[in-house]
Amino acid sequence: MSVGVTENPGVTGGVELTTLLVAAARAIETHRPDALARDRYAEHFVRAAPAAAQWPVHPRDVPDGEADPLWGRLGRYFALRTRAFDDQLLRAVQLGARQVVLLGAGLDARAYRLDWPGDCTLYEVDRPEVLAFKERVLDGLEAAATDLPTAHRAAVEADLRTDWAGALTAAGFDPDHPTAWLAEGLLLHLPGPEERELFAAVDRLSAPGSTLAYEARLGPESTAVRDHPLHTALRDRTGIDLPALLDAGPRPDTPADLTARGWSTTVHTPYEFTRHYGRGPLPEPDDALAADRWVFAVRP
Repeated sequence: MSVGVTENPGVTGGVELTTLLVAAARAIETHRPDALARDRYAEHFVRAAPAAAQWPVHPRDVPDGEADPLWGRLGRYFALRTRAFDDQLLRAVQLGARQVVLLGAGLDARAYRLDWPGDCTLYEVDRPEVLAFKERVLDGLEAAATDLPTAHRAAVEADLRTDWAGALTAAGFDPDHPTAWLAEGLLLHLPGPEERELFAAVDRLSAPGSTLAYEARLGPESTAVRDHPLHTALRDRTGIDLPALLDAGPRPDTPADLTARGWSTTVHTPYEFTRHYGRGPLPEPDDALAADRWVFAVRP
């Protein structure tokens, strides 16, 4: 989820910087010969934001390569997550979904970089300031036909803590048709009650055949994990104190909640996808990624 892009062309502070962090990781991954995902738009977002303009966007900018705890290990985590969720959305579309909703879309460029059917609509839900920044950067690239989205793209200005569902339906979303939902990097920043409200709304808006993919965390991190080199490098080099941005309250058991609502759910560790794709982070002592889970759900 993103908050706060003003008329200043940059994105600054707090959760906002994390959107640029993911964009920088995608930019670096794009230039790897064994890239898990390619996003040639990502580096343009990073360079357009003064707060991140000096961050690396190419592997040559990361002298320690994948041994670097920030742009190596965490960067590869974001790339692995991108690829896993890309594949999930494309599978849902292949099975007939023609609505894709990106909750807290941030600087995601899936509408442009993935091959969608022409009758598919991607709804990007985020705050007006974030979408304005995104549009400004993309508008500067759309002189060429290759910089047009491959499906219809609808930007939905809404705060996911308020009536985002009303804004989504006003933009043309039809709850009677199957939908592929994605909440990538969003729920970790929401308090437990707001997370439950979000999923209740998704359930209410989902026709049979809808799918949902999201990232969740099982619980708070230990002190040892907070001092992991991944977090210290992140604080020192970008100013992002990621543990401080994550909600410290009890986390809801959303897979169980979805199951109770009639969804079929599966819960995975990121390392399962490292094995599946043959690339990505591996477990470490006091692992800063150990509590992360990727959840995939289908409404029969």
